[in-house]
Amino acid sequence: MTGRERMLAAIQGWPTDRMPWAPRLDLWFKANQRAGTLPRKYRAASLRDMVDDLGFDLHAVVPDFRDLRSPEDDLDRGLGIFNLRTMPYRTVLENVERTVHRAGDRTVATYRTPYGPIETVVLYDEAMRRAGITISHVERPPFQSERDHAALGHIFENARVVPQFDGFQAFADHAGDRGLPVAWVSAAASPMHFVQRELMRMDTFFYEMHDRPEAMARLAEQVGTYWGRIRDVVLECPAEVFLVGANYDATVTYPPFFRDHILPGLRAFARDLHARGRYLLTHTDGENTGLLEHYLAAEVDIADSVCPAPMTKLSFREVRDAFAGRITIMGGIPSVALLPDAMPDREFGRFLDGFFEDMGRGDRLILGISDTTPPAADFRRLLQIARRVEAFGPVR
Repeated sequence: MTGRERMLAAIQGWPTDRMPWAPRLDLWFKANQRAGTLPRKYRAASLRDMVDDLGFDLHAVVPDFRDLRSPEDDLDRGLGIFNLRTMPYRTVLENVERTVHRAGDRTVATYRTPYGPIETVVLYDEAMRRAGITISHVERPPFQSERDHAALGHIFENARVVPQFDGFQAFADHAGDRGLPVAWVSAAASPMHFVQRELMRMDTFFYEMHDRPEAMARLAEQVGTYWGRIRDVVLECPAEVFLVGANYDATVTYPPFFRDHILPGLRAFARDLHARGRYLLTHTDGENTGLLEHYLAAEVDIADSVCPAPMTKLSFREVRDAFAGRITIMGGIPSVALLPDAMPDREFGRFLDGFFEDMGRGDRLILGISDTTPPAADFRRLLQIARRVEAFGPVR
C-alpha cells in the first residue's frame, strides 16, 4: 500500500499492510539543515527525498507559513489572516485602508476604518528561523480596547474570500502517494474561537467575555460572516481531508467554553464535509482532559497531534478508549520521548513497550510525533520507532 492508501484506510477503520508511520519532520529538518547537522546521508536531500529513502509515510498536514505567492500575502497576519500558497482560498480586504511599515524583523500594519484605526505588530526573527519555525509571532494583536469592537467587525464583514485551488493541488502533487495532503482551512474552529485565538490577548478575551458579552457576541457574528464565506469556498476544494481548528487546551478552551462556542461550528463544518464524502481533521495537541467527549460530539474524523502523558495528563490508552474506534488518532508519541535529556535511553525503551501495548490492534491510528519532531531530537529514536512499526506488522 502507499502512504496515502494506508492513511485513508486508517481513517476508515480498514486493514493496512502496516501501521501508517508519518512523523512530522518539517521543523526538525529546517533547523538541522540550517545548522548543518542533518544526518550526513541527507545533507543534500530534500525532506521528501529523505522520507522516501527511510520508507516513512509523508506528513502533509501543517503548511510552510513562509510559502507565499508574494510578500504582500503576509501583511494581514496580525489579523489572523493567512494567504499561503497551499491554502484553498485567499482573503482580500475591502473598504479598509491599510498602510504597512517594516522595521527590521517587525511588520507594523495599520488599518483605517469608518470606526477608527486598528494596528498590529508581527515579529519573525532570526531565532525563529534557526529553530525551523515558519509561523510568525503577533506582538500586538488588533484588539486593544472596547473601542476596537466596531472597527474589527467592519474589517471582517467586508473581507472577501477567493478560491485558489491551484496551490493546494500543487501541494497534493508534491506529496503524491507518499501521504495524505490536508487542506489547511483555519487554526480557528468557529467564529468565537477565531476571536479568542487571533484578535485578542488571552486575558483580554476573558475580561471582554465577562464585561461586554453582547459586544463579543456581535463581533463573533461579524467574524462569522467571513467564516461562512471561507466555508462556502473551501467546500468546493478537491481535497479529501480539511484541517479546521487547532491548539485546544482544557484551561483555555475549557470544556464548557468548547461546548458552547467551538463545538457547534466544528460540527457544522464536519457535517458539510461528510455530506461530500470528505473528512475533518482538527489539531488536538494540548491538554485534552474533559475535551475528548466534545471531539466525538463534534463528529471529528481525525484528532491530529494527540499528545499523551508524560506531556499531558491523559495516557494514550485513555484517549484510545474514549474515542472507541470513532476518531482516528494522528500522532501519539510525545515529542519529549525523542529528547535524551528528557527521557534517557532505558526509559525510552520502557516507554515504547508501554505505548505499543496501549495501541492494541493499531486500528484508526496514523502514528506520528506530537506536536512535531523537535530540532534536538535523537534521529536514532525515529529509526527505532520505525523498526517497531515494522515489527508490529499488518493492522487487521
